Amino acid sequence: MENQKNKTCKFTIENSMKIKNCKLKIPQSGYILGISCFYHDSSACLLQDGKLLSAAQEERFTRIKHDENFPKNAIKFCLEDANINIDDIEYIVFYEKPILKFDRLINTYIKNWPRGLRFFLRSMPIWLNKKIWISSIIKKELQKLSSTSANHETKILFVPHHISHAASSYFLSDFKEATVVTIDGVGEKSTTSIGIGKENNLELKKEIHFPHSLGLFYSAFTYFLGFKVNSAEYKVMGLAPYGKAKYKDKIRKLIKIYQDGSFKLDMKYFSYEYDLKMTGKKFEKHFAKKRRKEDEKLEQFHKDIAASLQEVLEEIVLKILDFAHKKYPSENLCLSGGVALNCVANGKIIKKSKFKNLFIFPAAGDAGGSVGAALFAHHCIFKNQKRSPLKDVFLGPKFKNQEIKEFLDKYSIRYEEKDREVLHKKIAKKINENKVIGLFQGRMEFGPRALGHRSIIADPRQKENWQRVNLKIKFRESFRPFAPAVLEEKITDTFDLDRNSPYMLLVAPVKSKEIPATTHVDNSARIQSVSKEQNPFFYQVIKEFFNLTNCPVVINTSFNIRGEPIVCDYQDAFKCFLRTDMDTLVLENFLIDKDKIDRDSLMKKFKFRKFKED
Repeated sequence: MENQKNKTCKFTIENSMKIKNCKLKIPQSGYILGISCFYHDSSACLLQDGKLLSAAQEERFTRIKHDENFPKNAIKFCLEDANINIDDIEYIVFYEKPILKFDRLINTYIKNWPRGLRFFLRSMPIWLNKKIWISSIIKKELQKLSSTSANHETKILFVPHHISHAASSYFLSDFKEATVVTIDGVGEKSTTSIGIGKENNLELKKEIHFPHSLGLFYSAFTYFLGFKVNSAEYKVMGLAPYGKAKYKDKIRKLIKIYQDGSFKLDMKYFSYEYDLKMTGKKFEKHFAKKRRKEDEKLEQFHKDIAASLQEVLEEIVLKILDFAHKKYPSENLCLSGGVALNCVANGKIIKKSKFKNLFIFPAAGDAGGSVGAALFAHHCIFKNQKRSPLKDVFLGPKFKNQEIKEFLDKYSIRYEEKDREVLHKKIAKKINENKVIGLFQGRMEFGPRALGHRSIIADPRQKENWQRVNLKIKFRESFRPFAPAVLEEKITDTFDLDRNSPYMLLVAPVKSKEIPATTHVDNSARIQSVSKEQNPFFYQVIKEFFNLTNCPVVINTSFNIRGEPIVCDYQDAFKCFLRTDMDTLVLENFLIDKDKIDRDSLMKKFKFRKFKED
């Protein structure tokens, strides 16, 4: 990377995302259905009068991690949750503009011809058979859900990809005005955008275009390090503290950064424009190392590359934000796109940027695009003034005690049924006894983080729990850190953080020496603050644990095993419990101890997928 002090601004696209005045009729029912799909992490959401009623990722229902297919199960859930059918929906909003994306792909193939022939032959059938005909596919799928035989009259709107990202963050914040920044892999053409939100208006003013992408830059190194692209970037972030940033100069040679924070990749080192691979021989020659295969051992070189990459990413992001603040000054920043899930960089933003306040929608990646598209339609197309800031992300399915009881009785699973006050104390006592608990409560979380409703929890004071939960319960790499879930009122006592972090999106230094199982090797942690108002059951569990131990923290990790999505229903939760070394499972009011059930017999009654790389 080369600092170009005398260069002028490289954010050259002005006002490219203005939406023309729309004459569409405002939906009388107030319902808008948002959809994202056909790339990764497909999802659906339902708004009513601008309020986010429900949202879910398709992967949770199909059990296919990062499922990209049409979110028919997520749509069905949203409709059932609101007790409506598809005929009550007047508008469906899609999270990007497929024709613009297709145009970018065609131009990229032409630019790189004939190197991109294999890529072209693989992707064109997918586009011609599915992606380019999204309107027809949506109408066909909706007809299956319609209660009438007549053709369904729902109108389909398309919102640009980066506008969808930006809207999910800005309109769910409680800011009346904000600087808005989106950074991801690529949408139609945009990879980075800067804009402004004011009251009910949102406009992206400046962009950087493909192939120059900070998200793809990070993903290229994810690929080089032997991890899966669009899935395992967070592993690179978790690996970074084990290394030293000794390769920053080599990495900087791959990317120029200008005075305004814009950047340009040296594309001779990257092959994602024309190949199914992210990097090639020139990249390997530059680092004098071949790409790591996924089954090969992680060496210190790989850890040092991760550390160097993370620091370079942070430098670029902070420079972009400095320019954004100077150009569109505000105390408030709304950040979105997949790069906004880099919670280490987010921790640096609150420490080093000129912004006082930061809001990130927890589903900042493509899954959240469905929500942003629907919100943009509500506020900017239909000109609705009423805003409903995000209260929580518990937007998915929930299950009644009675149906859980019927399931447990059907399979003769031994359990204890407890009222809530007793259950809090019982769980806290078991954590204090160093038991690992699967916690299944209320509505499922939307987004990549489990926040106490679909979580695995344990004692953070026992250092061995880091390895125990990683290797024997999650079946994942031992270097991966766990998040501490902390009582909101104890956050500043335990961490060097001056604000709440309810969505596990900020990393900060750890003050306490009492929680080694959630303290990373660089003395940092990815923090979840838990409040009584937002998350009452989980709060009370931690409170009871605090009363017993004087420790206001528990380990919190997502309720799943490697290669599978977070559990959705009680059957998913029980199957996961059976396959792992969790000690206790809590399904709403029911408590099941592993040592009190016939595990071998029950294992034969359920079908299980093989473990897969995630």
